[in-house]
Amino acid sequence: MCGIIGVCSVDRNVAPMISLGLRRLEYRGYDSVGVAIIDERNVQVWKAKGDVDSFLSRFKIDSIAGKTGLGHTRWATHGPPSDVNAHPHMDCRGKIAVVHNGVLRNFVTLRSILELRGHSIVSDTDTELIAHLIEDETQFSSSFFEAFARAVSRLEGSYAIAVVNEEEPHRIYFARMKSPLVIGVGGGFNAVASDIPAIVEYTRRIIVLNDGELGWITPGEVRVFRLTDEGLVEVDREELLSRIFFIEWSVEAASKHGYPYFMMKEIVEQPDSVRSTYEGNVSDPVLKAIASLLATSDNIIVTGAGTSYHAGLVFTYYLANIAGRHSIPLIASEYKILERAVSKRDVVVAISQSGETFDTLEAVRAFKGKGARVVGVTNVVGSALSREADITVYMRAGPEIGVAATKTFTSQIMLLTLISIYTAREAGLLGDSEVEAEIASLAEAPDIVRESIERSIEVINDRELGEHRSAYILGRGLGAHIAKEAALKIKEIAYVHAESYPAGESKHGPIALIDKEFPVYFAATRDSPEITGNIMEMAARGARVVVVKPEDYKLPVGVKEAKIVEMPPTKKDIKLDPYALTPYFQILAYKEAVARGYNPDKPRNLAKTVTVE
Repeated sequence: MCGIIGVCSVDRNVAPMISLGLRRLEYRGYDSVGVAIIDERNVQVWKAKGDVDSFLSRFKIDSIAGKTGLGHTRWATHGPPSDVNAHPHMDCRGKIAVVHNGVLRNFVTLRSILELRGHSIVSDTDTELIAHLIEDETQFSSSFFEAFARAVSRLEGSYAIAVVNEEEPHRIYFARMKSPLVIGVGGGFNAVASDIPAIVEYTRRIIVLNDGELGWITPGEVRVFRLTDEGLVEVDREELLSRIFFIEWSVEAASKHGYPYFMMKEIVEQPDSVRSTYEGNVSDPVLKAIASLLATSDNIIVTGAGTSYHAGLVFTYYLANIAGRHSIPLIASEYKILERAVSKRDVVVAISQSGETFDTLEAVRAFKGKGARVVGVTNVVGSALSREADITVYMRAGPEIGVAATKTFTSQIMLLTLISIYTAREAGLLGDSEVEAEIASLAEAPDIVRESIERSIEVINDRELGEHRSAYILGRGLGAHIAKEAALKIKEIAYVHAESYPAGESKHGPIALIDKEFPVYFAATRDSPEITGNIMEMAARGARVVVVKPEDYKLPVGVKEAKIVEMPPTKKDIKLDPYALTPYFQILAYKEAVARGYNPDKPRNLAKTVTVE
């Protein structure tokens, strides 16, 4: 999730505006930074690995003269953080500069075509290909915009793009597909940006671009077109004017998209982060390599800490039920339980959002010392896990600022489910057409997450748990794993002693704590109809029972004493149940925390990345 800003002005130097925009966008990425400014002669580019403030100071960006420019702050996806991989990227002639946020699914194909056509690609990024693609299309086009549009039409995946061309020094081209991009309409200038905070200090008049739209801005003009099957169709001026709205947020509030806390912002971002994970990995050949390892290993150990461990539990479920492969889930700090039993014929799947979690890295090092091969699953390119693993795959969820993991959990599940499906093919359990069908069904997940968030916000009261200091979160099968993550969220954010058990185990001791109005939540997944009996057991003892389930999952018998919460239908596909149920418990934890006066972004005693033993 990178940050983009572009400004073109009639009479002011744009470098200071771009500098401030980059500072406002640093939450979107902080691996490397770059700026392109068109001076009186040509396009000048400065870029480097590192944070925004260091970059701006090192290159004295504010003092650079120029009335059109781009800025970019990067969250690395294709290629590690480095000076070469930093944006902007240029064509062979050094006349076109491009910044980009998103993931191109057809990256490998485009690169092969361009190299065959004589283009020299110097970085590891997918973004550089856009500059070369535009350059390549100019020879078949009557204008630069036509070449730009032709290039955009060949891109697959997600993108927000801004482009400057030395031969048109007062114009910035843009395009959007599944990655955010807005236009700031100013007086004597116009701007494009990934997010409103980047430009809100200069203009509060905003146009939000839609998927499939592209066009250009000049200091006094905004032109927007739609890319359709019939070609380019310009957005009518009246329609464009009607889409301008006025921002009333403060700068601080705008950085959170108007939400009071990053946690809620990141919960709401889940449709985009899940889609980014899906689209960024579904065609990645790395997944096939991982699947081959998992299909042929003697043993599979799945390890992680906290939320990542819970995602690993979901992975063990799908490995067994989709790929027919048994795996051993292991809390990373307990790696010594299995250390002496691991051999070179085994594979360890290590999951860490940051890639820097101490316990997980210690487990990785111990198992590698025994000869095991390690698959790293992380969100951070260049992290310790990505360096130490034998093969690494990235979640591509974008930066997560809130301490409590939300969007990265659902992105982990998406990525690990994809791996499970490909493992089933490598193990001979699924044919190519069956794999395609399984993969296609996962494309429904972003819409299910979105609807789940909307329903949960509506049905959950601010004090759902009342004055209770304890609660149970129960489930069976897949639901038991979702329940573990739900209980963790409630504990770490609302400071409520929420405990998770497999529902069938509750009658073997935990049910002794149940008294009148004790809160008991059930994460009901379609693989375990027997959970109805557990629901009735709790209700019969006076518990306040809430059953959270997909709308199209009908419990075998009705339970009058329980509150039934209908989440979006999942088309009878167990792979989609986590996306329907998880947001409910995230929002429950969030609302309880805020109602009790706690800051959900900064839960006490916790850090975003635990780098100590």
